[in-house]
Amino acid sequence: MKKIRRIMVAYDMSGYSVEALQYAVGLAEDGKGELIIVNVINQRDVDMIEKISMETSSITVPKYLQNQERDRGRLIQTALNEIIRSDIPVKTVFRVGTPYLELIQSVKDEGADILVMGSKGRNNLAGVLFGTTAEKVFRRCPVPLLSVRIPK
Repeated sequence: MKKIRRIMVAYDMSGYSVEALQYAVGLAEDGKGELIIVNVINQRDVDMIEKISMETSSITVPKYLQNQERDRGRLIQTALNEIIRSDIPVKTVFRVGTPYLELIQSVKDEGADILVMGSKGRNNLAGVLFGTTAEKVFRRCPVPLLSVRIPK
């Protein structure tokens, strides 16, 4: 069996991803591994900002992305400060695109040994209509996937 050293976690700031982050941190600490946090800025949101920027100069796509990465980075660091109990290497990756495609590409690009993610994310309506990001990743993920549920 392959050692699990590079633990990737999909983090969208939902309750499910907070739980997934806790599992991923535990795996990294127990196995003395590296934690890679991936946050995807949805292309759908970027496209909306691009349309808005045509009507006003108060917002641009680069500024939006810069603000999103800064704000999300702070939220991720706050969550990590509450969870991490030992000194493990942590890398945060921001990507822009379709979430399931970007997560799968991140697994490949970062050489992850496992992907940890919540069984649900932030948007349940889209999941009902088109299938959830988790389902799509589960079908296509090239490494083992740990799906985390929120305990009841």
